Amino acid sequence: MFDKLTERLSATVRTLSGQARLTESNIQEGLREVRMALLEADVALPVVKELVEHIRERAVGQEVLKSLTPGQALIKVVQDELIKVMGEANEALSLNTTPPAIVLVAGLQGAGKTTSIAKLARHLITQHKKSVMTVSCDVYRPAAIDQLQTLSAEVEADFFPSHTGEKPIDIAKKAIKQAKVSASDVLLVDTAGRLHIDEQMMEEIRQLHSFVQPVETLFVIDSMIGQDAVNTAKAFNDALPLTGVILTKADGDARGGAALSVRHVTGKPIKFIGVGEKVDALEPFHPDRIASRILGKGDVVSLVEEVQQKIDHEKAAKLAKKIKKGRSFDLSDLKDQLEQMLGMGGLGSLMDKLPGMGKVPEAAKSQMDDKNLRHMVAIINSMTPKERSIPTLINGSRRKRIANGSGTSVQQVNQVMKQYKQMSKMMKKMGKGGMGKMMRGMGGMMPGGGGRPF
Repeated sequence: MFDKLTERLSATVRTLSGQARLTESNIQEGLREVRMALLEADVALPVVKELVEHIRERAVGQEVLKSLTPGQALIKVVQDELIKVMGEANEALSLNTTPPAIVLVAGLQGAGKTTSIAKLARHLITQHKKSVMTVSCDVYRPAAIDQLQTLSAEVEADFFPSHTGEKPIDIAKKAIKQAKVSASDVLLVDTAGRLHIDEQMMEEIRQLHSFVQPVETLFVIDSMIGQDAVNTAKAFNDALPLTGVILTKADGDARGGAALSVRHVTGKPIKFIGVGEKVDALEPFHPDRIASRILGKGDVVSLVEEVQQKIDHEKAAKLAKKIKKGRSFDLSDLKDQLEQMLGMGGLGSLMDKLPGMGKVPEAAKSQMDDKNLRHMVAIINSMTPKERSIPTLINGSRRKRIANGSGTSVQQVNQVMKQYKQMSKMMKKMGKGGMGKMMRGMGGMMPGGGGRPF
């Protein structure tokens, strides 16, 4: 996420921060680079102009030029202005109303609207302990209704059935009645999407909005459509009293222009950001954390929150107890660690939140591929329970059998065994209280540290 923007902006800021003294002339050169980085990231032109102008005003002022550390002062200015353009702070959903709190979700077809509703339902259920019901008022696509039913079951939300022969307002009326009977805290209403904006669509959703009177009207937008994201957001904002935005597919958008443009154009906050296809891949949008990521400073707060939410604490405690008792770390334990990493969005998601990743060479980043993790899991799955618990049994002929069973090569099996040995050594150090030694040893597991993924 934001890879190209991060690379360009962090390089520019590093150049400026390396200057012994900042002057109007070298700041102007830096600002030209900032402007180009933003334009290449598909940030809307009015946003670029305003952002660069605000940075210039503050950069040539006393707070930077007279600072003892002008480079750091400038980084702070750029970060502050990025935060400001994205909305200062996260704005949570406003659900303080007599239940059910109705949330209407709108957007173009293909933006990820139905998936976002399931993700939002899961977020409300797991993080806010709300009882949630979903309903689809998309009477034009039977597949959309079926998809919402399937996803609702997956996230354990109640689903109110609807059919293509019904009118959207009639569906909503019955769903609201059922949500009251079931004592649901929140009713999430999916609406019809179109391939493009048309007046018929807008009129239908206006009428539906007028009838259900939602406490939140969320607009779902695909971050990967670039400048069109801004135009689409403006059209919906003119038609509906939007209260917020869900930005989807941010994990596939290396530019990040939509994140920096939507708030400025609509005046409405980005409340959530979709960072993957799984139902748990939805994060509250924190402008300060996103700005930190864009400048290559990572997002440790979100990383810690993600670990707390997604790590299987029971398994972690069990492993810690096992290691503390001096029992060896085996291949089943390694498999658990790999699966939990994949469950947290994989290596890409984790690395995106670590400080300094903007400085890591592309060749090294390319090795941090979730496909490698899945191969490793497949290899361990091809082992017998005895082989997983006693890895020393795995000789040459067994390695050939494991490679054939997992559809990989003997070389890949050897690599897994090598990484297992490194992890096993680290766990022994951890069991003896050598946390510092263990952290230093982790360098060997990272690309370039001698234990590269295959």
